Amino acid sequence: MRLRLTLNGKRVSAVVPADATLLEVLRQEFGVFSVKQGCETGECGACTVLLNGEPVNACVLLAMQVEGKEITTIEAIGQHPEQGWKLTAGLDPLQQAFVETGAIQCGYCTPAMILAARALLTENPEPSEADVREALSGVLCRCTGYLKPVQAILRAAAVLRGEEVPPIDGYLGHAVDLGGEDLPPPEPGPDVAPDILTRTGIMPQIRVATDTRAWSSVGRPEPKVDAVKLAQGKPAF
Repeated sequence: MRLRLTLNGKRVSAVVPADATLLEVLRQEFGVFSVKQGCETGECGACTVLLNGEPVNACVLLAMQVEGKEITTIEAIGQHPEQGWKLTAGLDPLQQAFVETGAIQCGYCTPAMILAARALLTENPEPSEADVREALSGVLCRCTGYLKPVQAILRAAAVLRGEEVPPIDGYLGHAVDLGGEDLPPPEPGPDVAPDILTRTGIMPQIRVATDTRAWSSVGRPEPKVDAVKLAQGKPAF
């Protein structure tokens, strides 16, 4: 059967079996590997794409059901600004926020999360945390615990509204709110571990360095070395 659709703004077509899923066609016919193959039963959400702007699971949708419609994947959201042979507009604020906040770990579900967030922000530019969590509820993530992705989406929403956001300068060991203000560490109690868990009577050797520099990374959040690649859904899997 001849399938015609708009994929990331371009009219494309392919001859596909009647029982082929959209996931299979996107990966096998059009080489769009940012759409990840996960459960294939519509449960994990790793294959999320936007169908006419709405997030859907590509693995449980027959390809012929999108005849004449518009499909958007992470490739249309944003790319690295310098790709050697061409220049692009750069990463989308959502992708940039995911990189900066440390919301990317393995990256397998990152394209799906960003697409779900894009659909949310298009409809609701000022979402609450509950709105963001609801938008992400169809995308399962085993790595992040969802906290950082939620923070990233709220940060990107502020950027897209034209608001000034503070630089990310959090410290490990105590909480940092979304506004960048350090919160005091919790007081020790029955449910809070003390700062010092063990003590030793042997003092470590102390060496005084003649030339030192201010540490800029230790104890602070740092983007993953491959975060930009993963935010673009590059075929690392």
